[in-house]
Amino acid sequence: MTGPAPAYRPLVLLIEDEAPIRAFLRTALAGHGYRVEEAERGDTGLIHAATFVPDLVLLDLGLPDTDGLTVTRRLREWSAVPIVVLSARGQEKDKVAALDAGADDYLTKPFSMPELLARLRVALRHAAQRERGEAGAEIAVGGLRLDLAARRVTLDGAELRLTNLEYRLLAHLARHAGRVLTHGQILKEVWGPGSAGQAHTLRVFMSQLRHKLEADPARPRYLLTEQGVGYRMAAE
Repeated sequence: MTGPAPAYRPLVLLIEDEAPIRAFLRTALAGHGYRVEEAERGDTGLIHAATFVPDLVLLDLGLPDTDGLTVTRRLREWSAVPIVVLSARGQEKDKVAALDAGADDYLTKPFSMPELLARLRVALRHAAQRERGEAGAEIAVGGLRLDLAARRVTLDGAELRLTNLEYRLLAHLARHAGRVLTHGQILKEVWGPGSAGQAHTLRVFMSQLRHKLEADPARPRYLLTEQGVGYRMAAE
């Protein structure tokens, strides 16, 4: 008699030049059900990405042979694998550059393991949705519900009246719940090409949405600001 099939263990490619950090992450990730392949250089990481076809890439920006941004751009030329950047560079411009280059998320060192694991789950869930070719007919975050087919939004059971642009903005954030989206990414997807200079318009619409969604717009539960970078909808 055979037992149940073992649960799938996602493969993480860790591209990091600091041996102590690799050792820590290898042990921690293995303890939470992940398999890990490692590379300490960008060129080796790209080869491993093609060879092992990982489910997710954890990437340090400060590599000895090339910048992590270059690795991200080169990966994006042929792969949609989720990329979560880990870096000691905490400046807003570095976060924006990494996300605009194609990274799915960004964590600044030092970070907590629970936060990293939560970001990995979100990135893997988005990847699975892309493979299915859908984001789901309904998206639920806490008491917020978006019925994408009916273009209907409810909060704690009460229907919200949104303008067309407000709905498009909210739906875009909800499809990527838990992921940081830069101002430029949001403007391009919701307002279209050529809207990069309309950051003020985005702030106005976010304020309108918060006043409709949040019990306390000054302390939002759903629509979170990533200072100087963009916005993120809470994942749970």
